[in-house]
Amino acid sequence: MKSLKEIYRIGYGPSSSHTMGPTNAAEIFLSHNTDCQRFKVTLYGSLAATGKGHLTDVAVESIFHNNRKEVEIIWEPKTFLPFHPNAMTFEALDNNGLPLNQWTAYSVGGGALKETEPKYLKEASANVYDLQTIDEIMAHCEHYGMNFWEYVKQCEQPDIWDYLGEVWETMKSAIRRGLAEEEVLPGVLHLKRKAAKFFVKANSYVPALQSKGLTFAYALAVAEENASGGKIVTAPTCGSCGVMPAVLYQVQEKHKFSDAQIIRALATGGLFGNVVKTNASISGAEVGCQGEIGTACAMTSAATNQLFGGSIAQIEYAAEMGLEHHLGMTCDPVCGLVQIPCIERNAYAAVRAMDSCLYSALTDGRHSVSFDKVVKVMKQTGHDLPSVYKETSEGGLASHF
Repeated sequence: MKSLKEIYRIGYGPSSSHTMGPTNAAEIFLSHNTDCQRFKVTLYGSLAATGKGHLTDVAVESIFHNNRKEVEIIWEPKTFLPFHPNAMTFEALDNNGLPLNQWTAYSVGGGALKETEPKYLKEASANVYDLQTIDEIMAHCEHYGMNFWEYVKQCEQPDIWDYLGEVWETMKSAIRRGLAEEEVLPGVLHLKRKAAKFFVKANSYVPALQSKGLTFAYALAVAEENASGGKIVTAPTCGSCGVMPAVLYQVQEKHKFSDAQIIRALATGGLFGNVVKTNASISGAEVGCQGEIGTACAMTSAATNQLFGGSIAQIEYAAEMGLEHHLGMTCDPVCGLVQIPCIERNAYAAVRAMDSCLYSALTDGRHSVSFDKVVKVMKQTGHDLPSVYKETSEGGLASHF
């Protein structure tokens, strides 16, 4: 498995697969074809179907235009390349419009890129984890008396803790900015921000309701920042970026956890996200929203359970429930925007993560269905979902607007 830096990417919304990934791909292709002046980019499948709502064209064009290059965007929403639904082909053209160089890349979720034939991604980050399933990692941790975050420490470079510190600061900043803004979100839906009002109302509630209300507010704040193109952290994607910061921010405020404890919790949560990404997918275009919101809930459930002193078995159980109870969730963004139902899903998944944490804490950690089994089921469920429910805006809620 790759470094946790691949799960927690700091960048700008609204979509890790539709904006961050294509932006990175455009930068890579341009860096290898600096002498060319004209380019063509063809977007395929889900990347094309919801690309305009996700600002894919704006992101790609900005890379070329900022370097004084011409670029033409071609949309092919009905054409799906075999490897992944989010495919894009870059072409460098001569003065007669004939191709000089060509590269096909795939935006596979969380801002990550892949290619079927090694060309420009040959120097991608190496694997840093030898173990690739939670069962294997748990056995290792039990043998050496470790917790999950200590396994991360064993495998990663020392700078991972500084990086996770930056991740946490970025998450907190997104919450604070989101709570301070009240303008309508960009796009044809003219959706009003809700985070600031939720925050005010939640603070007037009795303590039993306040923590849940504040968690809603914090999740909305980050998800709304993402929808407006603000700076966020993929956890594991842009579309699900509000879940983890909302819960960790709320429990830190209420229970006075230190930043060091939060950062260790981020390491544990990232480990579970890494396993999903390695063995299944975190791409809504590939497996539906279960791969985004479901994984975010699992990561957050694990991180929070650790903060409250859970054993590795209880942590794994919390994560398993966070993912299991999102199985089959479709990705059906209205008008291709990361707004409806995406923003509310962040809020609901955040409180569901807290519930998963509590439920697991009341048990001894023993249960029938392992996290790894749920990951396998999620992958198969995603493959069984029709394409209209996988980020094409052709089915589900998207078809009723």
